[in-house]
Amino acid sequence: MRVRVLEIENFRGVATGRVVFQRHTLLVGGNNIGKSTVCEALELVLGPERMYRRPVIDEHDFTHGDYLSDAENPREIGVRAVLTDLSNEQLLRFFQHLRRWDDTTLSFVDEESGGLQAADDEGTVWALPVIFIGRYDREEDDFVGETFFDHPVPELDELDDEERTSLGEGRAAFTRAHKRLCGFVYLRALRTGSRALSMQRGSLLDTILRLGGEGAAEMWSDALGALKDLDPAIGEIEQLKSIRENIRTRLGKFVNLAPGDNSAAFFASDLTREHLREVVRLFVATQPSNHSVPFAKQGTGSINLLVFALLTIIADLKEDQSVIFVMEEPEIALPPHTQRRVTKYVVQQMGQSIVTSHSPYVIEQFDPENVVILSRDGESFTGTPIDTTNVKPKTYRAQRRQFAEAILSRAVFVLEGQTELVTVEAVSSALERFHDGYSHIDLTGVSLFNAGNDREAPKFGPIFKSLGKRVYGMRDQPNAPDPADAAENMKVFDEFWESPELGIEQILVKQVPARVLRSFLDEVVQRDDYPANCPYEAGHVSDADLASVAAKVLKARKGDNFGFGYTGILIDQCQSEADLPAFIRDALLVIDEQLSAEAELALDDESHAMQSASAEPEE
Repeated sequence: MRVRVLEIENFRGVATGRVVFQRHTLLVGGNNIGKSTVCEALELVLGPERMYRRPVIDEHDFTHGDYLSDAENPREIGVRAVLTDLSNEQLLRFFQHLRRWDDTTLSFVDEESGGLQAADDEGTVWALPVIFIGRYDREEDDFVGETFFDHPVPELDELDDEERTSLGEGRAAFTRAHKRLCGFVYLRALRTGSRALSMQRGSLLDTILRLGGEGAAEMWSDALGALKDLDPAIGEIEQLKSIRENIRTRLGKFVNLAPGDNSAAFFASDLTREHLREVVRLFVATQPSNHSVPFAKQGTGSINLLVFALLTIIADLKEDQSVIFVMEEPEIALPPHTQRRVTKYVVQQMGQSIVTSHSPYVIEQFDPENVVILSRDGESFTGTPIDTTNVKPKTYRAQRRQFAEAILSRAVFVLEGQTELVTVEAVSSALERFHDGYSHIDLTGVSLFNAGNDREAPKFGPIFKSLGKRVYGMRDQPNAPDPADAAENMKVFDEFWESPELGIEQILVKQVPARVLRSFLDEVVQRDDYPANCPYEAGHVSDADLASVAAKVLKARKGDNFGFGYTGILIDQCQSEADLPAFIRDALLVIDEQLSAEAELALDDESHAMQSASAEPEE
């Protein structure tokens, strides 16, 4: 089973939203875009343990906290999920609630005119629609919420009064037992692991206990009995025996005690099974100390790996890759190699994995068609898989790490080589110092992409446009004919700058003042890595010759680690905005201006939408 589509209404920051999932899905987007909201919505509709929480929802789960309309009528939270790829057991269990689903148009065929005639067409499958509904109950002065099979609701005149006012309006309940059959597991972003590793209801240890077979109920009674029947008993401790005898003697004068020594006794505790869930803790011993301590005393990285080890147990117990596994930000407190290992395991072993992340080490484990980019328009929310028409698998595999970073960005700046990347970074840092109101490309969310050479740069315009990004490009004058489609590809860029020069070195030495070049050469000539074939003696080179010497030095160090340092040193000698190379400086100012205007427009649109919503009369 897997989640195919999720629709959200009036939940958290999402007034309306729709997300389309693949078998394995990576949810990406900026901070506060709604990734956690999607995960929480999935738990509301599919999480069997969420119903243990009281109340299931509260005021803050409603958009803007508005759980009552202006007319004082309860507003409803709605979370709809369409589940496909059902196992044989699930098909038999849910048969009467299944509907035919067109997986190409992502719609139920019975909702389309004449759609039932296409019920057996290729691409049409059985699907299970379910819905969570939550609202404020005025009579109980509490918030209520339940999940139901989302078959078409009967007409109101077919329902009795109780059904009309019920949450489900005649729908059949999708119970906790039904949810357990779906195999939903939600691992929130871990910072302490305290909830996941406790014995509380819905924790990973509790999930393993329930999946492990018979005997869970007996375990708690056996544990309580063992505490009561400690041998020797707590009451046999010498000091307590003396107190017990004294109490029994004195109490017997006023109360008709039962016969025997146990008429007043000490036992280990009066715990119930709920108490045990709160106090039972896993102890772990790790090297070099080898001393067992509560898991919470371990390092954060060790706790996260312990949690992941428990997840592998759950996957094994569920068998047949039947787990719908939702995981938030696995990169927290994990080194890169462990991030990769964890993500690979999840993708390979879980029936469906839904992951949120800001880490390129996690993102690069997902194929492009499995990446779902989340976006907002005011309070409307969408999440759709990347259109991979323009993304060739070979290109994606070759540039996987760079693509991972680009996916997280607001905009992509395609450059022809590594030296260009370092130069743009250095000029952006200088502009941040010199130009009031300018924001560094890191702060505006621009990802720099190394195309490899000037002829390759144009082809990435259509690729990043298909990811829904603003895309900019820059290159030197090419020294060989372009591919046939280069001119059309360059038109796709929001802006594309082509230098009249044949190399980045010529741009730098021709567009900065002579005093900057001299200061640059005076500094680098003292370095141990200064190229021996570029003679320079401070004070003995004319201004006219400075450009050729500086260009030769930069070119000699191009393509190695030292070259990147030399480019940065040159830009660091600039003392004002006017000193910076104009070709690169002006391009960065254009990018900053366009992204700032886009951000202001989005803010205005959101403010307008909120004002319109607050002014809209209630029906």
